[in-house]
Order: sequence, then C-alpha cells, then structure tokens
Amino acid sequence: MKRHNTLRMRPIAVMVSLLSLGGQMAYAEGNDQSQTLPEVNVKSKRVQDAPNKGYQATKTRVGKTYQDPQDVPQAVTTLTRELMHDQQVGSLREALRNVVGLSVNAAEGGRAGDNFNLRGFYTFGDIYLDNMRDTAQYNRETFNLEQVDVLRGSAAMLFGRGQAGGVINQVTKMAELRDKNTITGSAGGYDYHQFTGDFNKQLTETSAIRVNVMDRYEETYRKNPTTGDRPETDRKGIAISFGAGIGTENEFFLNHVYTQTRDVPDFGIRFFNKRPQSNTSNGASDKTFWGANNNFDDSDTRITTGIFTHKFTDDTQLRTQLRHASYQRAYWAKLPPGNTATPALPTQNSSVGQNQARYLDYETINLQSDFSTKFELAGMKHSLLTGMEYLNENSYRANLLDLDSSSGFNFKRHDYNRSNPTKFDADNYAVYVQDSVEFIPQWTALVGVRRDEMKANYSAATSPKLDFGENSYRTGLSWQPNADRHYYLTFSDSFSPTADLYQFTTVRQPAERARTLELGSKWLFMDGDLAVRTALFTTTKDWERNTDLSTSVNNPILTKRRRTNGVEFEVTGKVTERWDVFAGVAFLDARIINPAVNVCAQTGGGCTTVGQVNVADPRLAGERARNTPIGTFNLWTTYELTDAWKIGGGVEAKGERYAYVPTAVNANANFTNGHFNPNAAPGYARVDLMATYEQPKWAVRLNVKNLLDKVYYDAVYDNGGLVVPGNRRQAIITTEYKF
Repeated sequence: MKRHNTLRMRPIAVMVSLLSLGGQMAYAEGNDQSQTLPEVNVKSKRVQDAPNKGYQATKTRVGKTYQDPQDVPQAVTTLTRELMHDQQVGSLREALRNVVGLSVNAAEGGRAGDNFNLRGFYTFGDIYLDNMRDTAQYNRETFNLEQVDVLRGSAAMLFGRGQAGGVINQVTKMAELRDKNTITGSAGGYDYHQFTGDFNKQLTETSAIRVNVMDRYEETYRKNPTTGDRPETDRKGIAISFGAGIGTENEFFLNHVYTQTRDVPDFGIRFFNKRPQSNTSNGASDKTFWGANNNFDDSDTRITTGIFTHKFTDDTQLRTQLRHASYQRAYWAKLPPGNTATPALPTQNSSVGQNQARYLDYETINLQSDFSTKFELAGMKHSLLTGMEYLNENSYRANLLDLDSSSGFNFKRHDYNRSNPTKFDADNYAVYVQDSVEFIPQWTALVGVRRDEMKANYSAATSPKLDFGENSYRTGLSWQPNADRHYYLTFSDSFSPTADLYQFTTVRQPAERARTLELGSKWLFMDGDLAVRTALFTTTKDWERNTDLSTSVNNPILTKRRRTNGVEFEVTGKVTERWDVFAGVAFLDARIINPAVNVCAQTGGGCTTVGQVNVADPRLAGERARNTPIGTFNLWTTYELTDAWKIGGGVEAKGERYAYVPTAVNANANFTNGHFNPNAAPGYARVDLMATYEQPKWAVRLNVKNLLDKVYYDAVYDNGGLVVPGNRRQAIITTEYKF
C-alpha cells in the first residue's frame, strides 16, 4: 500500500479513492466482520464475534484486535448498546455514569465539553472514536455508538500519548449484512423530546449501508429568576456507514458523522462556606440559573473515516484507518457571581458574573495501520501485534469580542469577532510492537513497546516550539487455568506530550509520565453468562499538566507527583435467563505526593518577575486529590416479568469530592485549624427506574430519572470555583417501532 503518498493527498480525495477500491472488491458470503487474532490463546466458551449478551460485552477492540474482554489482561468496562438503550441515554456523559471510579469535571477555564476524571486523573486527550483520537472540546452523543469501552490504567503503548487513568473508546455502529430499521420518539419533563432513526440496508451479498439520525432537546429545573430562561440542550446528528466486501478477505468501510449543538450552557453555582451555595437571603439557590437564552454553545463536528482490512488468513490481517476530522465551536456563557451570601440576581444581559466567550477551530488528519498475526516459534505460541500512526493537529483558539459594550455584553451567534488568537500545529509519529507468548500451557507473557514523537509549533511566545520523544511500555503475566478464569499482573505506563497542554511552558519541563501496576482477576459464571472482575492497582503520575487553559499561564504544572491506589469490583450479565445486572464499586485513595513547581511566564497571580520559580504550599503533600470521591457505586438491573413486560432500575452513588487549586503557594484558604478543609461537593445517590412493554415490531418504555427528586451536584470545576447541579426528577416516555 502507498501510505506515504496518501499523506500528501487531500482527505476527501483519499476517501473517494478508498471507496472506489472498496467497490471493486471480490464479494464473498458471510457477515462476520471481526475474525481477528485474540491476544491470548485460551478462549472463553463464548463465540468471539457473537453479539453482546445484553449488558455483558463479548467483544472489544481496546487491545487493537477483536477480543473477548475476558481475555484482556487489564481492567475493561464496556457499556453496551442494550444498557444505554434501557437507560434512555443520549450523551456520552450520561452513559459514563455507569463507570465506577469516574467523575465529571465542570466546564470553566476553556475545557467546556466532555471532560472526566478516571481513577483520579483527568482524561483530556484520552477520548477515542474507533481507536483513533477524538480529543477536541465538544459534547458527544451516543446515537451512533454500538458500545463504549473504558480501558483502565496507563495505556500509551496501545493508544499512544495519553494520561494515567485510562482510555474511553467510542465504538461506531457499522453497516451490517441485513435489513433492519428502528425509529424512536421520546417526550418527557423539562421539555425533553428526542427522535432517533437507525436504518440498515443490505445492498448486495457483501455490501450494505447504514444511516443513523438524531434530534434531541431538553432543559433543566434551573431557571433565571428575572427572565425565566433555562439551560438548554439542543443537538442534532446524522451518521452514514457504507461497507463493501463485508466478511471477505478485503473489507472496506467508509463512515461519516456530523453532529451539531446549539445549547444554552450552564456553568453552575459557586461554593460558599466550603459548600455549594444555596438558599441565600435574596432567594438565590441551586435553582438559580445565572445565564440567559442569548448565551450560546454552538458546535459543528464532522468526522470522516475510511477503514480497510485485508485478511491474509484467519489469524493474520492488516487494518488501516484514515480519518479527517473538523471541530468548530464558539460559546458564550455567564459565570455565577462571586461566593457571597447575597449575590446580585441575574438579568437578560447583565454584568453579573464574568463571561466565558471563546472560539475554537481544531482540525486533524490521522493515519493508523495495524498488523496482527499468530504463529509458533521455538515450541511457543505467539500473538504478534505491530503498527504505526501519524497524527497532524491544527488548532486555533481565540476570545470573542463584545460587539457593543455600551449596551451590555453582546456576543452573537455566528458573528465571531475574535481577538488574541492562540494557535498551534503539531505532527505526531509513532511505531509500536507487542508480542503475547504462551510459553507454557495456560501461562502467557505480554511484552510491548511504543515510540512516540511530537513536534509542535505555537503562536504563544512562552512556548514557540516543542519537541518530545519517549517510549511507552506494557508487560504482564496471565494465567488462564480454564476458559472461565483469568488471573493477571500487568505493568503499563504512559507518555503524554499532549500539544494543547504544553503551550504555556516557559521553561521546558519533562513530559507527563504515568505508571500503573495492576493485579486482577476475571471469572465467568452461569455458563459464561455472568462476568465478574476485580482489580487492585496503583498509578503514579509525574509532572501533571494543568488543563485549565484560561488561568494556567503561570501554573502549567498541577502537581510534581500524584498517586492513586485503588480497588474495583464489577459484575455484568445474566443472573438468570430473565434477570440482567450491571454493577460495580470502586474505592480510590488519590493523593498529592509532591506539590507543584512552576516557572512564571508573566507577572501577576503570585508572580512578581518572569522566570520566578513558585513552589506550591508544602502542606498540600499527602492531601486528597480533586474531584475524586473515595467511593463510587453503580447498579442497574432489569427483570423480565413476562415475554413482553420488563422492569428495572438502578442507583449511581458518589462520595464527597474536593475542589481546590493544588498550585497555590499559600493554601490557607483550604485549611481550618490546621485541618485540610477545601471546597467540597457532597456525596449523593441518584435513583432511576424503568418499565417497558415490548412486542416484536414495537415497544413502549417509561424511564424515571432521579426518582427521589434529590438535589445533587453532578460536575465539579476542580479548581474550586464552580459546581453544576444535576437535573431533578424527570419522566420520559419512549415509543419504538421496528420494520
């Protein structure tokens, strides 16, 4: 294949060429898309490429090739389409509520969009779409997702430059060799309404096309007391997948997805006296929305991907993906006023609270090629995986200009006058190789290494050019005494030269490094229908970067060293033929080991001279990390009363989460009588219910979210300023028709 030439071609031209190639493939019978090499040789009783069993996943590509999660020597949580369907999930953020050890970051500071903490570490840079980077700042929807895989722990050897907590990989719905169509319509409280369509058409014996569409709108219980305006979620999307040669030795897919958001953003409320502000003397409370309907969060995301797989044999294949992605976004949001007991109430276009007004334009070209094979050498069975990757990034970010400050703030949709742009372009190169060797029956050793190089240029004078290159490793030992048992010990690390996090580095700092040691076990019960896993782990991260792009000029390093020790338990699958369960619990001890050391890029904010070295308050060493509850728990379970009726429900629970600035040179505000007492969002438990009546061609479902109508705080701005309440009780009726 002439991969070197494709790098010089325009992305759409490349896609057209690949489509032409796909149309000329030899056709063959069969519809199995995933006959690829598993990482270990002991197989589960389950068919490798069978559909997922309800809430229990039986296939994943987080190890680069299709595997049963039972065989992956690392903790994996998979959210299946069936689970998201029963819970009436619309966004990736809502889906990830099911993942224990995960918490949500709020949007202030330039990171508006999907932003999570996993095992105590942020995941910016670790969100993927079909194993390719999807790191832009936007809000993702689930209408075109088959499942979501969460690979926990350091994973740079498999996925490239990355963080410490793990990888969130979205799996696209692909064209299938069958005719199947489903449409749904939903309506509910807070003006919730959603339409989705999933249309799949088989064209020939080995080709098909699939189209998914979505239109969703909803508000929240929070309201501007002056105008009556509420936060709004207004999103649309369309996705097309064309497949040719499906199930043959030459298989090609061309996928395109477009999503649009026209939201009215909600940046939450302030903390006051260390707790979320509520019931103030002037009537402000958790119900108070400090924005208005002239605020906006507009984004347009376009992602086009070509995937070509050549299968030399059942055990040997070459898989190449090429993607062009464009992410455009502009938003204006009002921040709540300062943390006082009597904040001024908001108006339609007032100066109460600060403005967050930005424009972002991010474009990527990504090429990946993975080769996998299986062979025997020196009496040992080998599963070899090797590959390469190229990623080009172009980023433009700017503040929006106030068009008419004489009449109050007046930013406008689609009239993006911009100032003070920050730009960067980066080229990222990587090669990797991994071998899984069954050196004696039932025992497998895993060894892998990856080399990443990043070269980036910036418009910021503080960081005009960066050049990073380091190795990442993955190694482990697995014992699988039978198909239903897997015990493993794995070491993995991560190297993160994420371009967007280095632009404020006045003096070259070492790249982020993370190391994870994990001891785990996986069992199958009930003839393989019920999966149970446990994991005991420790992760240490050095030179943690700041993700707050608006305030990190003088504080690019958050902590010099941080560590999370934890344990996880998870149960998924069928307890009986009619009883399904998805449950997990995680306990995390996340601590600062060494406080931050920063070099001032400019004066102000504790910096009197440029180049001044600031060391964070030494009392922060040993304290709990931000936005990381000690305990999280999730349970979702359903029971089929009859062949038509099914009922279910669940609970999502999180412990208290801290919010503070770990770079503070003087952290007196976080200590009371010598005890660490920062801002804290209280723990909560949210209860949901579901009931459905289903016939072969149609179904009706009732979902009640937050059944007990509790006030709970969903997202925390971890620098300590803001917390965003989740929605109150909401009932949703959904009708579904299949044809």
